[in-house]
Amino acid sequence: MLNGLYLITDHSDHLLERVERAFAGGVTCLQYRNKVKSYSSRLAEARELRQLCSRCGVTFVVNDDLTLASEVGADGVHFGQDDGSVAEARRVLGKDALVGISTHSVEEALRAEAQGADYIGFGAMYPTESKDVQYLPGPGALAEARLRVSIPMVAIGGINRDNAAAVIDAGADAIAVISAVLANPDQELAATELALLFNRKKPAPRGSVLTVAGSDSGGGAGIQADIKTVTLLGGYAASVITALTAQNTRGVAAIHGVPAVFVAEQLQAVFNDIPVDVVKTGMLFSAEIIEALAEQLTSFGKRMLVLDPVMIAKGGSSLMDKAAVATFVEKLLPRAYLVTPNVPEAETLTGLTIRDEDDMELVARELHHMGARNVLLKGGHMAGAEATDILFDGIVARRYTSPRFATANTHGTGCTYASAVAAFLAQGEPLPVAVARAKQFVTEAIRLAVSLGSGHGPVNHFSAAHRLMNNNENR
Repeated sequence: MLNGLYLITDHSDHLLERVERAFAGGVTCLQYRNKVKSYSSRLAEARELRQLCSRCGVTFVVNDDLTLASEVGADGVHFGQDDGSVAEARRVLGKDALVGISTHSVEEALRAEAQGADYIGFGAMYPTESKDVQYLPGPGALAEARLRVSIPMVAIGGINRDNAAAVIDAGADAIAVISAVLANPDQELAATELALLFNRKKPAPRGSVLTVAGSDSGGGAGIQADIKTVTLLGGYAASVITALTAQNTRGVAAIHGVPAVFVAEQLQAVFNDIPVDVVKTGMLFSAEIIEALAEQLTSFGKRMLVLDPVMIAKGGSSLMDKAAVATFVEKLLPRAYLVTPNVPEAETLTGLTIRDEDDMELVARELHHMGARNVLLKGGHMAGAEATDILFDGIVARRYTSPRFATANTHGTGCTYASAVAAFLAQGEPLPVAVARAKQFVTEAIRLAVSLGSGHGPVNHFSAAHRLMNNNENR
């Protein structure tokens, strides 16, 4: 069955290299589309792409050109309206060939199904720069067609990370993209973001998060807070422990670091068996552990890394020395899909001072310049009636604001917030939505906190998750 991320080629240079990088991010089908080059050039390029698809287990179809599809041994062909017939495609390519037809309405979709097409392209969903859009049925018409068409539907036209979820929710089995992946400087990560959105269609627990962090014997932060958060929000949580702490609501009494070689063994055990969607880090303790983590992430090709730079415990104890901070900046920050520092952590990482929201945005930009793909700078340490966080993706700075509560029960807020973002990403939410929902969750967890212990009490994970889930069900 055709599903997932359907990539259509563009006309830019270095196509084979860009497509290969995109395949590493989860592409399931490639459509070769080129009406500019000579036939001989297209034939040579299509043969290379066909070989690549065969090596990577990706379905390969050719747009419109039945002769080219036959010469390169393509898995199938995709026709526009009136560009070819299903019967002729089967005669030339064989009875098992995959045949798709582009459609723009429910009527055209039903006609293509009646003609024997294996799947339909349906769109455009949104305006697009790749061609002049004459038909814009959108997700609404897709949802209507989904109720009446039984074959797979590939949504096409103007789809990107931030609008694809609505298309998948409308019933698309696959989403077709061009520039959203191939024009991105990091094709693998762009493809990974889009492929991950399909987790929203899976049964609970949806998505898996591996947390790499220290253990909090008091249960309010660290590994314990991460596992609670991911599980209560409907995901699956695996864990790798970097350090053991003896702590409670009053502070950290002792820390026992885990040998880096054993951290690596934990990582290997998980990665070799469990399909991890997002890796979230917390307390990493030592430079050696950071290096071991970086090596394992590279070895296993993990790109969705949510990096929470845990440096100081709520009670003031240092959780990362200067050598570890330097290694963190060098080895992990450039790998981060998202880094989630609070104000003191951001100042430590950049050497800059934050006095207001303008400074927060400047520092977020600096962290992006230092290598993080996205930066979520948390404003909980700032003054004022509201707590504002800034998400910067290299282009746009988004602000997320919530009321500030006068409470000492904030132990574990950073761990909880980052884990919630990771959980929502793993469940198929695009980053801006994942941050918004995580912000709502951690705000409720603080608001609903019940005093426990005599120091900084933990937030209320259970009640916040219960309230968040109920609100979503009542929408």
